[in-house]
Amino acid sequence: MTQGEGSNAQVALTAVAAVAAVAGIFGAGVLLGKKSKAISGSGEGPVVLQGGKGVAKAGTFDAAKKPGFIDVFKGLAEELCGDLSEYELTELISKPMQRMLDYNVPGGKLNRGLTVVHAALEIAKFQGKSSTKDEETIRAQSAVLGWCIEWLQASFLVSDDLMDSSITRRGQPCWYKNEDVGFIAVNDALILMTQVDVLLYKMFADEDPDLFLHVHRIMTETTYQTEMGQFLDLSTQPPQGPINLDLYTSERHYKIVKYKTAFYSFYAPIAFGMAVAGVRDKESLDVACDICVKMGVYFQVQDDYLDCYGEPEVIGKIGTDIQDGKCSWLVTQALTRASAEQKEVLKANYAKDDEECIKTVKGIYNELKLADIYHEYEESIYKEICSDIEAKVTTVPKEIFYALLHKIYKRSK
Repeated sequence: MTQGEGSNAQVALTAVAAVAAVAGIFGAGVLLGKKSKAISGSGEGPVVLQGGKGVAKAGTFDAAKKPGFIDVFKGLAEELCGDLSEYELTELISKPMQRMLDYNVPGGKLNRGLTVVHAALEIAKFQGKSSTKDEETIRAQSAVLGWCIEWLQASFLVSDDLMDSSITRRGQPCWYKNEDVGFIAVNDALILMTQVDVLLYKMFADEDPDLFLHVHRIMTETTYQTEMGQFLDLSTQPPQGPINLDLYTSERHYKIVKYKTAFYSFYAPIAFGMAVAGVRDKESLDVACDICVKMGVYFQVQDDYLDCYGEPEVIGKIGTDIQDGKCSWLVTQALTRASAEQKEVLKANYAKDDEECIKTVKGIYNELKLADIYHEYEESIYKEICSDIEAKVTTVPKEIFYALLHKIYKRSK
């Protein structure tokens, strides 16, 4: 065995160990009435699948850290590809399915998924002896739910890049830009979204039905809210005909980013962590939602700013909001502050895929000192969110919100 082969084998064994740790806690998964071979250990895989809890206790399954969390992805992806045998499709699409998952799901910072694990563990620690689950179970359940959110994120990004004609994502060509993909990406996005439900049913429906019903409701509502935000975003800048900048208001921008970004990127990870730890009352969830929505709006304002002012090699993509005619924070702020003459310049140049037009719009932004206004906004919203955390959070540790806030505060990518 060569060094490369040994390395690959080690990665594979680590992935198996990770899913085994989850499997040892959840038991046999069920998909459409079929037992999951990998989860139950009844397939042809290594015998280690029978000893999940021992693997977890040995420390090879630390989903609170990024390497351990990624190991769980490898196991879940292998599980989903293995399920294709139930549809007599293994030989036909198993390899391209694995490639699609590897390309789209585990990239990025994984903040959403890791937040679920971190929140669940911190809440359990906060509860002390009153916690109803052992740490091993919490790690396993929260890791799977964390990846469900990352799977959902992947679905949104694949479709979003196609709709926006984006070029790069996470430092590589957008999935649809691969020569052998193109519009196949539409179906891939649907597959990714459906796999979220598959994972939820497989891991929770029988083993923890109360948790399953709770998180499935949140996931369904969150997905729908995100799609409605996307609908509002796309309908603001129709692909045919001239845009109407009268629609580009701060109120409309707030509604777009609240629904398109805040719920699935911030509220769902915290709510899932709370759910695993047994905190499911309406009052606690409402407080979490209010704070997370503010963070989500702040995050998207950052994204809008970085799309224009960030370095492509740092943010991992080429900004296209101006030529795409996006209802971004920058253009709504510009329209609020611009003179009549500057507004006419914006109307003549915004949403034009032309280098001179893009340069002209950025020139207006600079004249209005929008970068300075953004930095003032950032300090103001940061203080407001910190104040809310201190005043409103009582049933869960404040640290889970601060940890999420500090991941995005003054970020550059």
